[in-house]
Amino acid sequence: MIGFGKQTKQETAVLVLRDAPEIAGLLRQELGTATDDLRPGLERALELVSEVAAVPDAEMRGRWVRQRLASVGHEGPVDSVPAIKALREAEPGLSLRQAVAYAREAAAAGPGAATTPGG
Repeated sequence: MIGFGKQTKQETAVLVLRDAPEIAGLLRQELGTATDDLRPGLERALELVSEVAAVPDAEMRGRWVRQRLASVGHEGPVDSVPAIKALREAEPGLSLRQAVAYAREAAAAGPGAATTPGG
């Protein structure tokens, strides 16, 4: 996830970057030539990459919001006024509108959005 500097109202300040399809392709190539002792580990890695690839962008942004809030020590509801203030302090380039939208998205994703796939 990347936060950008000042944005116009219509631009998105948080961009979800996904390398999962490329990584999955590389793992599949390796599986084609893997020895029997390497195959189970590569298969598990491919499963994990597939889980990550299936996570919706909104959930990824929700995780990003929770991580940014945690980095500034915010505890409590992610869509509260103090959370939005903390999010804007953590990412000064976010407009108030963007911070509110991302905080609402994170709240809608729920606390489970902070977990990692396979864990």
